[in-house]
Amino acid sequence: MTIATSYRTTDVRFVTSSRHDGVPQPPLDPAGRSTAASAAYLAIEPESADGLEGHGFVYSTGTGNHFQLAAIDAVMALIAHRDVESLLADMGGTWRMLMNDTRLRWLAPDTGIVQTAIGAVVNALWDLKAKRAGLPLWQLLSRMSPDEIVDLVDFRYLTDALTPMEALDILDDAVPGRAEREAFLLANGYPAYTSSPGWLGYTDDELERLCRQALADGFRQIKIEVGVDLERDIRRLAIARDVCGPDFPIAIDAGRRWDVDDAVRWVGALERFDLHWVSEPTSPVDVLAHAAIAKAITPIPIATGERAHSRVVVKQLLQSNAIGYLQIDATRVAGINENIANLLLAARSGVPVCPHACGAGLCEAVQHLAMFDYVAVSGSMEDRAIEYTDHFHEHFVTPAVVEGGRYRAPSAPGAGTEMLAESVDAYSWLSLVALDGVA
Repeated sequence: MTIATSYRTTDVRFVTSSRHDGVPQPPLDPAGRSTAASAAYLAIEPESADGLEGHGFVYSTGTGNHFQLAAIDAVMALIAHRDVESLLADMGGTWRMLMNDTRLRWLAPDTGIVQTAIGAVVNALWDLKAKRAGLPLWQLLSRMSPDEIVDLVDFRYLTDALTPMEALDILDDAVPGRAEREAFLLANGYPAYTSSPGWLGYTDDELERLCRQALADGFRQIKIEVGVDLERDIRRLAIARDVCGPDFPIAIDAGRRWDVDDAVRWVGALERFDLHWVSEPTSPVDVLAHAAIAKAITPIPIATGERAHSRVVVKQLLQSNAIGYLQIDATRVAGINENIANLLLAARSGVPVCPHACGAGLCEAVQHLAMFDYVAVSGSMEDRAIEYTDHFHEHFVTPAVVEGGRYRAPSAPGAGTEMLAESVDAYSWLSLVALDGVA
């Protein structure tokens, strides 16, 4: 029997530049390094002849990684003496077993670091399952039968918005065009939008240069961070609109900075720039506030969900007509199973999914979910794009590839979540503090 007794975890913290590439307002870790693009990283090492490992992580801002790693240890203890083959053969049962452990669930049901730790373990198992199948994760998932996909999802708390039979109908409807959509995806890729021009740490000149670069690179949408200084936001959006032209989609991201009245006032001052959407205007758990803002700023849509901790929050956002775009995140919820539930909820509601991918490894991971959605769930790329930032890809074994403003469909087996061993070693927290003589 192959058992999952062996695993390793690492506190990985990638050093960011003085311009804060890829992070809005990064904290400094004790050693004085800006390491906001970080991860609590997990590698599952089953005792098997093939030597394959499963890799997962929780994206973070560095400080606090030790709490997240302790939570991963607690979750791994639940499968330490279970047969890996059985876990992989029934990923729906595995997910429910981890999520329903009373001792861990008592701490923070459907939220918090236990939830994200379960996600890291589940994603690592999916990475191993896809590697053993010799398929990229998106292809493994999209070739499952509708019944197999429905079995991956726990519909508890969802049936007032989505029943198993309704999910099955969605998936059955998508079956006839699967092969054609897979072929189209392999030939043409998936649309991307970029957040790279719009970080708050960039100067106006840098913003202008990066907007021009985004156009030259073939992107069909950009996103600009806002919310700290209204006059500066007006100036920066004027630059972006002047460079990109009148019909180019420009979204804004407020980074959860506003109360309801502030959001309505701020968006009102920026609406002259024909905003494509407003991302994260307020607290990610305040569904009613999102609904109030959405009603007040119509027809400008809200895009959020990247910090929604569970399918239950996603359900409420959709039921309340609080969002026009769902932004799933690969590591915020309890893994791939829960994100499949989120994709099905969005398909049931007719809301496009534009995944969040602003962080080390998030592009690599979430592209598989968007591509699975296209092939086997929604069957559509219309008004959809995966976020892309051009940072930290060099640390991954199978980095995301974007050409001409489109993600190339991954062909390597796995979930895209494996980091290079040398990057894990070089950017482990122990290695970084040792460089500064702290450890």
